[in-house]
Amino acid sequence: MSDRATSSATSAHRDLRGPVVVAGAVLAVAALLRVRDPHDAGSYGFCPFLSLTGLPCPGCGGLRAVNDLTRGDVVAAASSNALAVALVLGLTVAWAIWTARRSMGDRAAPLIVVNARAALAVVTVVLLFGVLRNTPWGAWFAP
Repeated sequence: MSDRATSSATSAHRDLRGPVVVAGAVLAVAALLRVRDPHDAGSYGFCPFLSLTGLPCPGCGGLRAVNDLTRGDVVAAASSNALAVALVLGLTVAWAIWTARRSMGDRAAPLIVVNARAALAVVTVVLLFGVLRNTPWGAWFAP
């Protein structure tokens, strides 16, 4: 193998280091949630917002949703926290695009690019989800 080919292969491995590390971290978290079931009350502590107000926050049920996804139960996951399921799907797609761009040699490709408009949209969706799941109209969003 020539020096140029070796250099190119090393560069490609370096380019994919970020996506591989992120995938490893996500798999470790998923494995933890699979082994230590968040459906058991208090297994990961308690939500301070829920403890103080008695109302579920936008994140309540998120750990249970990921646990359900590790078992392949999408319906139960959506029942625990539909927003978490949507975020997992969106982040998985973003990771796949990031990995593809990195594998094609785009060394500067970020995982996610967030501008002010996108950040405002995400915050708005999370707040609306939090409010909706605590109303009679969105009671089916509650965990």
